Parts: sequence; C-alpha cells; structure tokens
Amino acid sequence: MTDPAAGETAAPAGPGDRDPVPTPMRRTADTERHILQAAALRRRQLRSALLYGASRSWRQRLSLWPAALIGLVVVALIVAAIAVTSAFQQEQERKEREEREREMQQSSLFDPGAPSPLP
Repeated sequence: MTDPAAGETAAPAGPGDRDPVPTPMRRTADTERHILQAAALRRRQLRSALLYGASRSWRQRLSLWPAALIGLVVVALIVAAIAVTSAFQQEQERKEREEREREMQQSSLFDPGAPSPLP
C-alpha cells in the first residue's frame, strides 16, 4: 500500500537530485516583492511600447535633430530659389519695358508727325 516513489517527490534526497518545483514557482520570503517588481517591469514595457512603438524603447530611438536640420536647409534652398527666380523675372520685365520705351522714343524721332511722349 505504501508507494516509495511518492515520498521521493516531496523532498529531494541529496544535492545531485533535481528539485521537482521550478525556481520561479517556488515560494520564497519575498514572493510578493518579486510579483510587484514583475508587474512594474511589465507596466514599464507596455508604456514604452505605447510611447515609442516599434523602436522598443527610447534608448534606441534616433535623434531627430539631423533630420530637422536637413529639412530646414532644404526649405531655405527652396525659398532662395524662388526669390532668385522672382528677381530675375522682375529684371527681365524692367529691361523689356525700357526697351519698349527706347523704341518708342526712337520711332518718334524718325516720325515727325507722331505725338511727342514729352509734355
């Protein structure tokens, strides 16, 4: 009626025998502290996953300064190109207007019947 195998699983016989209860499941004096620490770790992991997404944690996140600086340089170049183009067009229009005025003055010198642009 007595089973010798049942007595062996209750307590290990020697240092070479395996413990039937795994270490994480074993009762210790600080069980509650370990459970609270595990819960706090899980909360931190979930918060990091929510805040930082696939990057896993803030430590692995790349700095945004280089990208922001490059973006500002690109915007400055675009604004400068627009300003240069606008100034060039205004200069061309001014030259065309002066050329037209010069042609009108020259044509009035050769045509005596034409009204003078001068008052």
